[in-house]
Amino acid sequence: QVQVVESGGGLAQPGGSLRLSCAASGSIFKVYAMGWYRQAPGKQREQVAIITSDGSINYADSVKGRFTISRDNAKNTVYLQMNSLKVEDTAVYYCIFRVPGAYWGQGIQVAVSS
Repeated sequence: QVQVVESGGGLAQPGGSLRLSCAASGSIFKVYAMGWYRQAPGKQREQVAIITSDGSINYADSVKGRFTISRDNAKNTVYLQMNSLKVEDTAVYYCIFRVPGAYWGQGIQVAVSS
């Protein structure tokens, strides 16, 4: 079994920054990909940023140039640095690890408001 736990998040003003962290533990043989999705109220869950085992990164167009995903392989941890936050970034952010089955975190709230 794999456990995925997110931390960080909270409230930020437009233009501000937040950093999310997510750590996986348990029966992990290999991490094929890790990353972040988000779901805003009344909307479908969408991919925000994913990093694969070979280092390939994919960002949603809406966050390119503002968000940065990074990882610490030794700690099975993935980070999401969010800069220049916008009101429309408000959502519950979910971390995912593919090992290779998909394991999700419980979700963490990010609110951007003045």
